[in-house]
Formats: sequence, structure tokens, C-alpha cells
Amino acid sequence: MIAFLDFVTIIGFDDLLYPLQNQGLSVVFTWVFMVLTFVIPYEMSVSQLGATFTEQEDGGLSSWVRHSTTDTLGYWTAWMYWAASLPYIVDVANSVVVSFGWMITGDNSLGKQMSNFTFGLLTFIIILIFILLQNFFKHSMEVMATIGGGAMFLMTVLFVVMTGYSLLHGGKIATQPFNLGSFIPHFSMQYFSTTGLLMFAVCGAELVAPYLIRMRNPKGDFPKAMWLVAIMTAFLTVFGTLSLAIFFNANNLPHDLKMNGSYYAFQLLGQRLGLGNFLLAIFAIVQAIYMMAQLAVLLDAASWVIAGDTAADFMPRWMSKRNKNGRPINSYVLTSGLCLFLLLMSGTLPDINSIFNWLLNLNGIVFPFKNCWVFLAFIAVRLQADKFDAAFVFIKNKTVAVAVGSWCFVFSLVCALLSFIPQDVKFATAAYDQQLLMNLFSVFVLFGAGLIMPLWARLERRKLRSEGDQYSAEK
Repeated sequence: MIAFLDFVTIIGFDDLLYPLQNQGLSVVFTWVFMVLTFVIPYEMSVSQLGATFTEQEDGGLSSWVRHSTTDTLGYWTAWMYWAASLPYIVDVANSVVVSFGWMITGDNSLGKQMSNFTFGLLTFIIILIFILLQNFFKHSMEVMATIGGGAMFLMTVLFVVMTGYSLLHGGKIATQPFNLGSFIPHFSMQYFSTTGLLMFAVCGAELVAPYLIRMRNPKGDFPKAMWLVAIMTAFLTVFGTLSLAIFFNANNLPHDLKMNGSYYAFQLLGQRLGLGNFLLAIFAIVQAIYMMAQLAVLLDAASWVIAGDTAADFMPRWMSKRNKNGRPINSYVLTSGLCLFLLLMSGTLPDINSIFNWLLNLNGIVFPFKNCWVFLAFIAVRLQADKFDAAFVFIKNKTVAVAVGSWCFVFSLVCALLSFIPQDVKFATAAYDQQLLMNLFSVFVLFGAGLIMPLWARLERRKLRSEGDQYSAEK
């Protein structure tokens, strides 16, 4: 269950398309590099942290940072982690709208039939619906994650297997030349500025941290779940990308590949196998369930992080208020408000495809920043090995472990900073300037709003002290 909950939030079929569009066939080299030097260390670092803090509060990653460093850093971890999830929540809700568009129309005509306002309104309505569902149906998330995660992985395996079958029966490779030279990257600023999106595609393992306390044997079973996720991720990224390059010319990809590419892929596969649009119809249903499962997990886990184990000195008491079902209701309200801000920002872009791409690219900035906290906690735990005991230890040698954690920290930070450079638009154009300003302003609002909560909490405590003094005087 934990592995599927995690897999649902980490990577899907869509996550293969935008790296292919950004880097071409050379992205296979980048994926292999990422899996060996980042994904495995990342998953195993999360495993050790999870095995170390199995009985902490609801905060997950913020609890890990708080207990291994300071309360202040724990608060900023919680805030930045929560804020980083918001563009992804909006992006996933966008994808739900797109999936229903394909189920209803059977083609890519959504962008022509729907205005930016309608697209944004439907996205926001979907977010609100899922917030309400989670408050009334306690186990809806687990059921959807299991069905969606399992179905998406099976569809990806099916795509890879059927691609091989197609090649064995006379199928042509669309990407030419398809040789060793095509896999060698052309290192440039554009190449490095898009690597943050690959990091975004393979991260999110720590999102299941709040559910650790629900496992029967978290110290032994959580690392196994992380290994399973790492293996599934490696298979999906490498073999899925190679399969896509057989159906799409990686040197001349559709401009809306990020939004509609996965549907094009199953449409092309079905046509090549003589099945018409049958596989497309099946995938559209699976994609809808998968994206809705993502939305459920993200909204729930992110809201627990911001309302969980953040020190009382930093958060006003109303933020930790629970409703009758035990849900952090005001966290959901704040989540909805900032999601609406992102939708209003994206509404200034020319069309739905631009909106989809910009929100997706914004994840390449905020997620690598969030990853820095994972490795900060891992380094802190390894430097205080005498203080923390874990059933699972990633890299026995402390010096090597700290070096690996430091590499991942620096790599995440560099990817985050380079990702501010706009993608999908040409340099020195009005669109480039607009998206650069939108990137800077969005990150400033999402992360900078975290300064308000400690001030609010301080005013709240001051007011309570004043009321207490007044009560004592009257008494």
C-alpha cells in the first residue's frame, strides 16, 4: 500500500513526455544518470529517516528536520514542503480536466473548445470536490491510490511490451537516427535548466511519511517499499522513454506533447496494432483514476504537513484546528486560496497549452528546493549517529554517507535555481519576460507567505497574554 501511495505521487506516464520534449533522445542518458546518482540515494535517505523517526507526529519531513536540527528549520521545512506541493496540485487537477476531455471527445480538441476561464474554473472545482470527498470518505484515498497506481504501472508495462511486439512484427522506429550518438547529451543552458523537471518527476517519496505510524512494521517494511518504488521508477523512466522514441520523432515533437502526449502515444500504439482507439480509451480512464488518486494523496498529505508537527511558536492555533472527522480544515482552506492564486496567474497566458506547460515547469523550481530539506535532515541524522538509532542505515560509513547527502543537496539546489529560466518560449521575447516574472513572483508568494504565520502566531500569543492579564486584574 505504501509503495503504491508513493508511486502514485512520484511518477506516471506523463512524466516521461516533458523530459523527452525538453532534451530529446539524450534524456535516456539523463534518466540513467539520475537513477544511479540521485534517485537511489534519495529513496534510501528517505528510508533511513523513516526508519529513524517512526513514532513522530503528523508532520513527516518537517518532523524529521525539526528533531534533527531546530524548531525554526522544522517550520520552514513544513511551509516550503506544503507550498511546493501547490503547483503540483493545480497541475494534477488540470490533468484531470484533460483526461475527461479525451474521454468525452476522443481527441485533443479541448484547447479549442474551452476558454482559459472555463479551464481554470473546472480545475478549481475539482480541487474543492476532492477536499470535500476526503472529509466524508476516510478510505477513498487508499482505494484510489491502489487502483490508480497499479493500473498506471500495468499500462506502462503494457506499452513497453506492446512496443516490443510491434517492432518484432515490422514496426518502424520514428526517431532517426536511432544510434548511440543520439543518446549523448548536448550540454547547454537549456539542457541544465530542464533537469529540475526530471528531479520533480522522480521525487515525492517523503510524502508518505505521515502514514509511517500506520504501518505494522515501519522500520523493516518502509525501506522495502522504497526499494520497490526505486525499481518501478527506473523501469518506467528508461524503458518508457525508449518506447516513446519509437512512436514519436524525438527531433520533431508535437507542441502540445506535455499536455496530450500520453494520449497520442496510446492512440499510435493502438493504430499500429490494429486496435483503433481502444487502447486510447482504456488509457484515458486509467489516467483519470490515476490523476484523481494523485490529487487525493497530495491534498491530504500536504495539509497534514502544514498542520502537523510544526512548533506552536510558528503557527497560529487556528491552523491546527480539526473538524469532527479529525481533518485540518483550515489547512485545506489555505491550500484552496493559494491554488486559486496560481490559477489566476496562469490565466494571463495565451492558451490552455501554455497554462498547462507553465504550471508544470513551475514544479521544476519548487520541488528541488523542497528536496534540499530531505538531504539536510539526512546529513544531520548521520552527523548525530550517537543520538539517533535506525533499523535501516543507508551507507554504513558516516563520511561517505554525509558526502552523498551533500552531493544530493547541492545538486537539488542548483537544479532549482536553473529552473527559473523559462522553457517552451524563446529568449528575449515578451512571452519569455512574462514567464520569468511569473516564476519569480509565484515562488516569492508561495515561500514568502511563510513569514506571515510566525508573525500571526506572535500577535495571537500577545493577545492571549493581554486578555489573561486583563482577566487577572478584573478578578
